[in-house]
Amino acid sequence: MKETEKEMAALQRLMDASHAGGTPHLKEIVSGEHRLTAQQVVDLMTGMKVLSLATVTARGEPRVSAVDGHFLHGRWTFGTDGRSAKARHLAARPAVSAAHVDGERVGVFVHGHARMLTAGDADLEETVAHWAAHYGSDPRTWGEDVRLYVLEPTWMVGYGNPE
Repeated sequence: MKETEKEMAALQRLMDASHAGGTPHLKEIVSGEHRLTAQQVVDLMTGMKVLSLATVTARGEPRVSAVDGHFLHGRWTFGTDGRSAKARHLAARPAVSAAHVDGERVGVFVHGHARMLTAGDADLEETVAHWAAHYGSDPRTWGEDVRLYVLEPTWMVGYGNPE
């Protein structure tokens, strides 16, 4: 867990506000023991999680693809090759939605904006170190134009099915 107390409090506030502003349908499903707290999300999202990441084309058409997601400091980090359609979409239209779903056991749903991490960015070195520890190599060495992003969340809810 990399989250500070301040980051955990901010994540809980975001999740509470997101749930409060949700539709009646969302509130019926993500409720009671099925509504995850920030602490539960952080605990459950440890390690690499496959994210379904939705971007938008120039014509406003949604596109979804899978990315490796790593939850750090209450936000998802992910990467892609600079030659991908996803990278073009993100450069022009950084608004994204992402979801990690593990059957009926857990689901974390996020809307926000993807920010590409660049040299000098305070988050870059820690993100690279985390990814390198997980994969065994610096992700920037995986190709000529590997791009790492952080998803700055504006909305997030978590669903859990206690077993």
